[in-house]
Amino acid sequence: MPRPRSTNNDESRTAIQVIERLVSLLDALADQPEPVSLKDLSGRTGLHPSTAHRILNDLVTARFVDRAEPGTYQLGIRLLELGNLVKARLNVRDAALGPMRELHRATGQPVNLSIRQNDEIVYIERAVSERSGMQVVRAVGGRAPLHLTSVGKLFLAVEDVKNVRGYATRTGLAGHTKNSITEPTRLERELALVRARGYARDNEELELGVRCIAAGIRDDSGKLVAGLSISAPADFVQDDWIDLLCRTAAQISGALGYEPQEG
Repeated sequence: MPRPRSTNNDESRTAIQVIERLVSLLDALADQPEPVSLKDLSGRTGLHPSTAHRILNDLVTARFVDRAEPGTYQLGIRLLELGNLVKARLNVRDAALGPMRELHRATGQPVNLSIRQNDEIVYIERAVSERSGMQVVRAVGGRAPLHLTSVGKLFLAVEDVKNVRGYATRTGLAGHTKNSITEPTRLERELALVRARGYARDNEELELGVRCIAAGIRDDSGKLVAGLSISAPADFVQDDWIDLLCRTAAQISGALGYEPQEG
């Protein structure tokens, strides 16, 4: 007799079962301060060793789990990266939403909140309305290279020369427009300007026809955790916005517990 065809319900149950097994392994690893053997994980989760081994291999490939040594496993660094990303998004976004809307009302232009993830910025919130007259090319969740954006330059400006050069080597400083900074020495000069000014600019380096200015947001430890930027048509950016932008970024930083050093 022919075998009955699988249904969508069967596939859904299988997918849920795989996720449950994956989570059970992560939970078992989280419960132990030291690396755990495959045998121990199998016993703690009730999974057959071959099943546990197969799922662990996939988790290692995705960097959710690391092999501490042959036959033992521990939670991977990617979980820390994702956890930090979630923490930054939640805390900064909550503190920034109100001030971002006020800044948007004052300028009439899109206001963006971005954080750094590896060699890119990630847009995590935006205040925008139709009256700005600007088409939003990169939506929330979009990414862009650090050296091509005003917020990205803020993050590079707090790095030492060695790390900036490492970034240049890794990325090759690929450009998107004729204005893009693609030479390491020019990038270092630009970052010196950012440090001296206390804010950053993007002069049509990511998109022709669009300029941005950005100011940094710091947490209670003084760490740069996000950037606030105003995007506008290239011929409409106004220097009068800079002070307002910096004051708004400082307001958000204060809400996160940052106290600037006096003197």
